[in-house]
Amino acid sequence: MLEEAGVKLLIKREDLNHPFISGNKWWKLKYNLEEAAQQNKSTLLTFGGAYSNHLYATAAAAHELGFKSIGIVRGEETLPLNPTLQFVTEKGMVLHYVSREVYRTRTTEEFRYQLQQQVDDFYLIPEGGTNELAVKGCAEFATKFSSIDFNCVCVPVGTGGTLAGLIKGMKGEREVIGFPVLKGGEFLRDEIMSLEKSTSDFLNWSLMTDYHFGGYAKTTPSLVNFIKDFENTYGIPLDQVYTGKMIWGIFDLIQQGYFKKGTTLLAIHTGGLQGRSF
Repeated sequence: MLEEAGVKLLIKREDLNHPFISGNKWWKLKYNLEEAAQQNKSTLLTFGGAYSNHLYATAAAAHELGFKSIGIVRGEETLPLNPTLQFVTEKGMVLHYVSREVYRTRTTEEFRYQLQQQVDDFYLIPEGGTNELAVKGCAEFATKFSSIDFNCVCVPVGTGGTLAGLIKGMKGEREVIGFPVLKGGEFLRDEIMSLEKSTSDFLNWSLMTDYHFGGYAKTTPSLVNFIKDFENTYGIPLDQVYTGKMIWGIFDLIQQGYFKKGTTLLAIHTGGLQGRSF
């Protein structure tokens, strides 16, 4: 199909950049970890769901660098722990479970105050690791592949931090496409623009919101079969939460004739393979 469409697809294997802190998580955590050290914080506190790649990476980074770590987990504890939560506890992360209703208040001052009453002085990393320092790291990441010959870079989108960083790093020079993995992902446009003000200066980015497969961490048999076929054909493993949805979307857009002949796409493999459920 790629040859027939006259489109070249390159995949940057960020899933290979570290055994545990893989994909975009490395770049999102880099400057947050530096800031925590500069503030002399001994504990990292962050948030995520039961299958969170971010919790996984944060626990691993904290273990390697000598931080304590606390994870606020959305939902009730379920035993036995799934592989992700089992891993983070083995790396020393202390888990606190909160109801989904309470979890939705995690960004409020009241929630932050309650945490401060219960937990010793900590460095807070938002859900997904997304903040201005994460954008800085992902913008730096964009400069690492600026010498590659491509027309458009594609990335799966969760909280929007990685996409905001790529937009900043690309400086309007090449197209950037984000594939939200959440249902109704158009709301992320405002989130991305709030994270990186310069995005409003660039018209070279877009969101493809039709490839969520029902919502975050949801999947279908057809998506799983696509991922298996892709791996059998190209030898590249994908996950069903992020990168698999993006690659499906790219192939679908190619089939629709969305990209001009001669286009070279660069897809970012953002890791998360520990979350594969098949």
